[in-house]
Formats: sequence, structure tokens, C-alpha cells
Amino acid sequence: MTGEIVVEARDLTRHYSVNQGIFAARATVKALDGASFTLARGKTLAVVGESGCGKSTLARLVTMIEPPTAGHLALDGQDVGTAGREARKTLRQAVQIVFQDPYGSLNPRKKVGTIIEEPLIINTDLSAAARRARAKDMMTKVGLRPEHYGRYPHMFSGGQRQRIAIARALALNPRVLVADEPVSALDVSIQAQVLNLLMDLQEEFDLAYLFISHDLSVVRHIADDVMVMYLGRPVEHGPGEAIFANPRHPYTQALLASTPAVDPAHRLARIPIKGELPSPLDPPPGCAFHRRCRFASALCAQEWPDLHPFDGRAVACHHVQAIAEGTAQPRAAIPA
Repeated sequence: MTGEIVVEARDLTRHYSVNQGIFAARATVKALDGASFTLARGKTLAVVGESGCGKSTLARLVTMIEPPTAGHLALDGQDVGTAGREARKTLRQAVQIVFQDPYGSLNPRKKVGTIIEEPLIINTDLSAAARRARAKDMMTKVGLRPEHYGRYPHMFSGGQRQRIAIARALALNPRVLVADEPVSALDVSIQAQVLNLLMDLQEEFDLAYLFISHDLSVVRHIADDVMVMYLGRPVEHGPGEAIFANPRHPYTQALLASTPAVDPAHRLARIPIKGELPSPLDPPPGCAFHRRCRFASALCAQEWPDLHPFDGRAVACHHVQAIAEGTAQPRAAIPA
């Protein structure tokens, strides 16, 4: 049923303890530091941001590849953290993932039919004939021909390999599909075909998509809601229409302004972002973006702004009101 909440995350956190050397103390990397969202059937939540912002870490938590360090994750209303072994196995079947690299995510030693059937072998009691029929049905759904069943991955193009990966992900009839940069490794001419396929499959199976991407031009066409991440935390979260039409956080504004757009109506004046993304091993105090933000103040260097409602979305910025009104003054020197 479209609109039914299938994923609920609250303050999801994932920290890693890393070794910095023989004589150095171990350090903590805050890869994900408090992400909250809900995802409904038939809807797409896009998670965007620079490399290292926590997008793929979030994908691993939602697919239960890794457990969260803290926070709450519920699938189909069931708390993943308190679920027993059998319940977790069932929940894992309900959430499948399509990885970024179609050349690395498929076993080159196995034929396409075997690759698609593998989840069915592991998770179901279907007969070999039933598995074969299911695999061929999914191949047809993603635009592959029956004769492709007995071929190896190296015999296919990148776009076809990603179709194979999508067919494998859908073999178990999941309710949630996590797409981790699913078109970034493909030629631009093929990207649109795969995106259109994903949207058709979403409509047919009433799937919920968690769509991970750094490409805002792709996200604009597929997302119902957008969550912009920076150094492990959401900085803006709301309806895609509102965020693309009128971004409110300085980081979101800079991201959108740096995205090439053919349509002049979608072009924004370029907003340069100074400096590099801080290291998650040594994040800056206060707002993690303040050293690169043109509106940063002393307050930004001291206190992290919580997400709060503003203009139809949630924004984590101390000066969002002043920025929206045009009264925020760019700083000559960005506080350390």
C-alpha cells in the first residue's frame, strides 16, 4: 500500500575505532552521527552529499550489513535492534541493495541465471524449476532476454550488468531497495535508461527507494524527498521540490549551484565552497560546515545547530532565517 511507512530511523549513529599508528592512541571516526528519517512505500528518499559524508554508511545500516552504534532503526514497524535471529533474517529479505559498481558486484565465475537465483537458494525452499522461472521472470522485468540466462557477466555492458544486479535485488520481492550510487559508473547515455527502469519497477512493485547519490541532476528526477548530509549529519531534509526550487542551507545552496544544468531555469549563480571537507577523525567544533561557510559566525564555531522546521523542510543552520531574508552578511574571515 503506497504511503505505508516501511523504514523509520531515529538518530542513527555509526562510529568506528581506528588505529592511527603504533604509538598513537586509537581514534573514533564518526562516519554517521545522528540521521533521522522515515521512508514510505512507493516513495524515494535521496541522500546526497560529498564523498565521506556518511551516505554509504547509512546504506549499510539500513540493509543490516552493519549494526548501528546508537539510535533506532525499524523495518515494517519491527525494531531491528531487538529482533531475534529468525526475525532479522526475514527483515534482511525485505531490504535489498544495488551497489555502485556493476563490474565488481557480480561474480565473474557464475552465469547470470545463477547470480539471480542465489538469493532464492539461500533464503527460500523453492525448487530448481521455480527458481529458474523466477529468475527468467525478473530478467524480463529489467529488459534482459531469455538467452542471457546462461551467459557470464563479462559478456555484458555496464548498463546490462546493472540490470542484472537489479534483477538479483528484486528476486526476493523486497519492500525496500537501497540504491548506492547505482548509475554513477555508467555512461551518461545509459544512466537515463537505468533510472527510467528503476522508476517503472518502483511503480509496478510499490517499492520504497533509499537512493544514495552525489549527483543532484540525477536526484532531481527521481526523489520525492531529499536529505543533504555533511560530515555524518543531515543539514537539510525535506521535499525534493522545495529543496531544488529554494535551497535554504548554505551547503545545499553551494551543492546545487555547482551542478551543471542544461535548463537555464535550473541554473544558480555559482557559490564557491572554500577549503576541503574536514577529516572525520578531527571534525571542527560547532557546525561542521562553519570553516567553509560564507555566513559563519562565532556562534557557528561553538554550537552545532539542530535540525528545525523552516520553510517546509528541516534545516540545521543558526542563520537560516537571516539568509532567507537576505540580511545575513558574508564574513570576511571565517572563524576557526
